[in-house]
Formats: sequence, C-alpha cells, structure tokens
Amino acid sequence: MNQIKTGAIISYVALFLNIIIGLLYTPWMINAIGKADYGLYTLAMSVISLFVFDFGLGSAITRFVSKYLAESRQDKVDSLLGLVFKLYLIGDFVILIVLSGIYFLIPSMYQGLTLEEMSSFKIVYLISSFFCVVSFPFIPLNGVITSYERFVQLKSCDLIHKLLIVVLMTGCLLLGGGLYSLVIVHFIAGVIIILMKLVALGKTRIAAIKWRCWDKVVLKSVLGFSVWVTIIQLAQRCIFNIAPSILAVFATSSAITILGIAICLEGYSFSLANAMNGMFMPKVSRMLADNNKEQILQLMTRVGRIQIYILGLIIVGFISVGENFVSVWLGDGYEDVYVCTIMLILPSIFHLPQDIGTTTLFAEGKVRFQSYAFIFMALLNLVLAFPFTRMWGVHGLCLSIMIAYFARTTIMDYIFYKELRLNIFRFFKDSYFKIFPSFAVALVVIFFINRFILIAGWTGFLIKTVVCIIIYGMFVWILAMNKEEKGLITSPLKRMLRK
Repeated sequence: MNQIKTGAIISYVALFLNIIIGLLYTPWMINAIGKADYGLYTLAMSVISLFVFDFGLGSAITRFVSKYLAESRQDKVDSLLGLVFKLYLIGDFVILIVLSGIYFLIPSMYQGLTLEEMSSFKIVYLISSFFCVVSFPFIPLNGVITSYERFVQLKSCDLIHKLLIVVLMTGCLLLGGGLYSLVIVHFIAGVIIILMKLVALGKTRIAAIKWRCWDKVVLKSVLGFSVWVTIIQLAQRCIFNIAPSILAVFATSSAITILGIAICLEGYSFSLANAMNGMFMPKVSRMLADNNKEQILQLMTRVGRIQIYILGLIIVGFISVGENFVSVWLGDGYEDVYVCTIMLILPSIFHLPQDIGTTTLFAEGKVRFQSYAFIFMALLNLVLAFPFTRMWGVHGLCLSIMIAYFARTTIMDYIFYKELRLNIFRFFKDSYFKIFPSFAVALVVIFFINRFILIAGWTGFLIKTVVCIIIYGMFVWILAMNKEEKGLITSPLKRMLRK
C-alpha cells in the first residue's frame, strides 16, 4: 500500500507540473522557437502518433502478468513476456516500413508547406520517426512494472521525464536553440527514461524472460483480450477526435477553438482524478484469486470516495470561479468555454470513481462487456452530435458528449451489478449519497461569499479560489469525511510536526 500511496503522490506532483507547463512554459517555448516551427513539430508528432498505438497489448500485459503473479506462476510470466516482446518487435518492423514510406510521400502530402518548411519538416520527421522505432519495443515496460507493483519507480520516471524535458529545453532555448533542439531533447529524455525503466525492472527479471517461447494458447488469449481493449480505445478516440470535424460542418473556426480549450481543461481534471487508476490491478487480481468480491467492493468504495472528493473540488471550484478564470486567462470572446467545460467534466464524477470496477472487469477477462458500453457511447454521440450541433453549435456538441458519457456510465453500472456481482447500490449509498450533500452546501456558501469579492483580475480570481478551497474543505471535513479519510490528511501532518 505504501507503493500505491507514494506512487499517487508522485503522480499528482507530475500532474501539477504538467499543468504549469501547459499554462506557463509552453507559451514561452512557442514564442521562443516561433509558431511556424512549433506547428511543424506538432504536425510531425501528430503523424507519428497515429502509429504509436499498442492495440491493447499494454493492458493485456498488466492483466495477464498480475493474474499469473497472483497464482504464483512466475514461469508463465516469463513465457508471456518473451511472447509479447516478440510481438512488439514485429510491430516495430512494420512501423519502420510504414514511416519510411510516408517520408517519401511528404512532398505530395503536405503541399501547403514552403520549400524551407518542407526541408525542416523532413528533418524533424526523421528524428521523431527514429525515436518512435527505438522506443516502440519498450512500451510493455510500463505494464510489467505496474504488475510488479513498483509504482514509485514508474511514477518517478514519468516525473523525471517531464523535468528533463523542461530543464534541457530551457537550457537549449537560452543558448539560442530552436526547432531541432526541441526534437533532440525529447529524443534524449525518452532514451534516458527507457534506461531508467529497465533498471527499475531489474537485471534478474529481464534475464528470466523466455525469448524462445511461442505458446499459441497464450498468444490466442492475449490477442483476444487485446482486440476488445483496442475497440474501447478506438471508441474513446471517436469522441474528441471526431468532435472538431462535426463542429466544422456547422460552426466557425472560433467555435472549434472554444471546444479545443474546453477539451484541454477536461483533460486536466481527468488526469487529476485518474492519478491512482491503474495501480490496483495486482491487488484486485489477488482478491479475485481468493474469490473475495466483498473486499473488491470495499476497495472500490474507499478509492472511489477519495476520487469523488478530488473531482468534487474541481467541479465545485470550476462552477464557482471558472467563469472568472476563463476571463482572466483568455480574455474576452471565450465565455462559452465556461459552460462547455462544465458539461464535459460533470460525467467524470460518476465514471472515474468506479475505476476499481473497470479494473475488476479487466482482471476477470470480461473486458468485452466494457467495449459494448463504449461502442454504444460512441454511436449515441454520433447520433446526437449532428442535430444538437446544428441547433446549438458548440454547446450542442458538448451536450451530446455529456449525454453519451452518462449513458456509458449507466451501462457500466449495470455490467458491474450483473456480471461482477458487485453491490453497486451499496457503493452509491456509501459514497455519493453521503458526500454530495456537502458539495451542495459548499457551492451555495461559496456562491454568496464570491458576490461580495469585487476585486478584478488575477488577484480577485486567486482570492476567490482560496475562499472556495477553504469552504469546500471545511464542509467536506465536517459533513462527509470518515475517520480513515481524515487520517490520510492528519497522519502526514502529525509526522511532519514531530520532525
């Protein structure tokens, strides 16, 4: 459990760093290298990212390795890793051929670029493609390290990766570096992190991998699992990847900008609440091996309540001061971002806190049921998006996404109840029903207090934010938190005071 707690803390540090980078560092970096060069870099990465898709194999690794470890079958783990790494090497060879072919098609594919931009783009593309080919076979490392519950090492690698890029990039820009520096820095930082992950996995684990293994039964199980995970990933991409194109049919480019900013803010809230997810697969696998569904429900409630508190602060905070934040951050003309962001983040407070249920589906190999829910979500969004966007523009599109998200969560709750035999009604009673009243009281009090804070600009926003956090924390502490949850806050503070 210490690995999970420390890993979660490191995840939050990395996330806050990422948010700071997004809000402050990235604009400075773009200004330093120029919008045109940054656009070329973004274009190159968007092309390459289409091929850095693991087709669900990463999730399959975590699921099967955790299962075999729970069953004390280390021999099966070694055979599985040998098989999976060979699959990635085959995929890497295919990616190399495809990326090489695209390189020769660049002049015909991007005719809008000038000769100078074309020349720069080719160099950026070559460097980025080379890193893609080098790094792709090591994608399974994350799943393996997670299965061995080395969360501190894994999350530390993520944090160090972000710090390395910022430090090295800042140094390069201050010394006069430009576009090529940006690409090379990402390459160097990526290679360093791969080496660190190999060290985290350990020499003995790497040496034990059975490279000659080609078990057809295991291969069939892994590929069968991966197909359903791939369907889920594609359904998720259908939401935000298609949304700008739908909006472009009925609205202006400014509406697409509004949507892009709202999606960005939704991504931050998703990341903050999702920091702990993915760490519980080994623990859930052990509970399933002991056939203990009651413990899984208890874990789902404990973890879910913490995520509800985090998402509650984000949602209550954004409803209270989000309009002010958008105004001081973006200026006039972006008022619609406020409403759109609220519609996008509201469903997350019901979906993300139930991630232990999703993890259990994965651990039991019933991931196909989740894919059904996500397919329905994607189709429902497509059906609603066109008429809603035609009638209400960007608001209509965000409303469509919100409804599709709520429908997905409702179906997932039914799956948890019917397929996993989890008492989802008790989960709602012990979490949402006991916590939501504190949110409502806090929101009303914050609303009335903010009406008396008349200071404008960033100063006024920061004052309102501090007031919001204090009032939210006070009512949640008094009305919602149990003794164990209060201990998660008071215990570290007591240890610090003793020192």
